[in-house]
Amino acid sequence: MPASNRRVLLKSRPQGEPTSANFDVVDSPIPEPKDGEYLSRTIWMSLDPYMRGRMAEAKGYAANVNLGDPMVGGTVGQVVKSKNPNFKEGDFVVEQSGWQSYAVSKGVGVMKLDPDVAPLSTALSVLGMPGMTAWWGLMQIGKPKAGETVVVSAASGAVGSVVGQLAKLHGCRAVGIAGGKDKCDYVVKELGFDACVDYRAAGKDLFKELRVAAPRGIDVYFENVGGAVQAAVVAQLNDFARVPLCGLISQYNATDATPGPDWRLLLIKRATVTGFIVSDHFGQMDGFWKEVPAAVKAGKIKYREDIVKGIENAPEAFIGLLKGRNFGKLLVQVSDDPTRR
Repeated sequence: MPASNRRVLLKSRPQGEPTSANFDVVDSPIPEPKDGEYLSRTIWMSLDPYMRGRMAEAKGYAANVNLGDPMVGGTVGQVVKSKNPNFKEGDFVVEQSGWQSYAVSKGVGVMKLDPDVAPLSTALSVLGMPGMTAWWGLMQIGKPKAGETVVVSAASGAVGSVVGQLAKLHGCRAVGIAGGKDKCDYVVKELGFDACVDYRAAGKDLFKELRVAAPRGIDVYFENVGGAVQAAVVAQLNDFARVPLCGLISQYNATDATPGPDWRLLLIKRATVTGFIVSDHFGQMDGFWKEVPAAVKAGKIKYREDIVKGIENAPEAFIGLLKGRNFGKLLVQVSDDPTRR
């Protein structure tokens, strides 16, 4: 076991885009578990767009990170010491340990993992929060019907990629929007979407390119991006379209008000737009567990990981995430995964 616990702390609150100066990488003593607690070694750590909001001073839907505290985030770890009868040394767990190499927990909200069922890292991607987000937003808010057109932005990402594949499994036309030819090729050729629009190449012709990809209009728009992409989509919504509002990553670093689409169109189209936070619905995921794990095991839903090694590299990787540099679910490998060959 290493002699110290490497942690990434929030040093200052970003004004606009985060920089490496907003983070502080420190080595601290490894904590000791007390009665009823266990100590886990972090193996995998998730990087997600919502973390940008936790760095802010303004109040959001969840508590923000205090200056000097480790950044928050989902992790997969292995129990190395335990004084909790429900967890034994060697157990693999998915938890919210944040950006640190070791963490102590009482086990509240923690789930054990069986590496023989699925790779440990999937508990942070297709079989974790991103997969649940995709399933809940599409199935419970989007309510896709066979023959309809589903459009999803950030289509090559951890959430968007699952949305499009689920749409196909339910008989819909799936259209992705992504940044770059490689990502669009992956979305169509590997994931099986019907079409993908490269918003970077389309430029001012984004509306036209989207019209070609979705000639019958758009019935469900799974929103991850906002901005110009959102404006091009909203103008092409069909009557009674549904818009699961999951994220607005293009606006997370904005310091001024961001121009958006003409929301009067939502009135004219009688569209339903529902913002959602998937953690509100973790207890209502029976349908997800029935559908998605089986589809992943059968190869009907594919996933891609973008792995960065070393917790000290998390700040730069997170900054790149907000700029769309990642390709697939962005993970930090903090330590060795003994189950991965």
